Amino acid sequence: MRAIQVYEVGGPEVLREAEVDQPRPGAGEAVVEVTASGVNFLDVYHREGRYSRPLPFTPGAEGAGTVVEVGPGVTEVAVGDRVGWVEIPGTYAERAVVDSSRLVPLPEDIDFETAAAVLLQGMTAHYLVKDAYPVQAGDTVLVHAAAGGMGLLLTQLVTRLGGRVIGTTSTTAKAELAKRAGAAEVILSSAVEDLAAEVRRLNGGQGLPVVFDGVGAHTFDASLASLRARGHLVLFGAASGAVPPFDPMRLAHGGSLTLIRPSLGDFIADRSELLRRAADVFEWVRSKALEVTVTGRYALSEAARAHSDLEARRTTGKLLLVPGAAPVGRPEETQS
Repeated sequence: MRAIQVYEVGGPEVLREAEVDQPRPGAGEAVVEVTASGVNFLDVYHREGRYSRPLPFTPGAEGAGTVVEVGPGVTEVAVGDRVGWVEIPGTYAERAVVDSSRLVPLPEDIDFETAAAVLLQGMTAHYLVKDAYPVQAGDTVLVHAAAGGMGLLLTQLVTRLGGRVIGTTSTTAKAELAKRAGAAEVILSSAVEDLAAEVRRLNGGQGLPVVFDGVGAHTFDASLASLRARGHLVLFGAASGAVPPFDPMRLAHGGSLTLIRPSLGDFIADRSELLRRAADVFEWVRSKALEVTVTGRYALSEAARAHSDLEARRTTGKLLLVPGAAPVGRPEETQS
């Protein structure tokens, strides 16, 4: 079968299409024919070696498809079931082996592409606003990269919970997307010298109770400076690079601030929690509380281009690899 392989860590060019052996399920495992795989910054971190994996490996950690074979002892799914999954490596391929206890059955009204586009980021957004910092009605919240896949979901959920979103984006076109998702104010990060001062100006001169920051190195200082006393920085990603080591006394000097660096795996640690979060996300999609926006579909052979587009912020919304698709060329760019 065809799969993307990483033989050495590095830039997008290390993503290579190859012929590999068909996977076979072991005890408690299922083989899934992959219909769509989500493209996420987590995949970039694995490709770069920031999060180490044994070489060679097949990237991708979010997918949806149909069970085609099960191993001994599998009770959660059967051949023919439509399923999705997250945080299981190897989705940039025509088929993947998945621990059956980590498979999420798909409701009839949730299609494969929607599942592959929403499960990882949707459940991440779920634990961010429900657990990492429980958003309350009346909270004003800063969401960085508010027009990205995660940013759009967070903006919608915070707004649904009664919060007010100040978003940051890099272009006016992206600012309009963030506003359509519910952002009350959007700051063009390239157009202001002091981002934190602008955040405070938009909040009546006051700091915020929480900042959701998936950008990392480029925004970390401004995120801390945007918080009120006893505010919370939820640092859930590092799209611009890892935050350098810092003196924890900065948190005290900023007003007894707290910092959390959460990971989805710790919030779906058992199957009941996984299924509960997935069910909530699907219900949000069903009720239109979450609008899933897929803006790029790539064939397996275009995996390197998908990563390049993601890292260069040439796209908004969600990107998918579709193993059965033919290469179609670069999608329309969204920067202006």
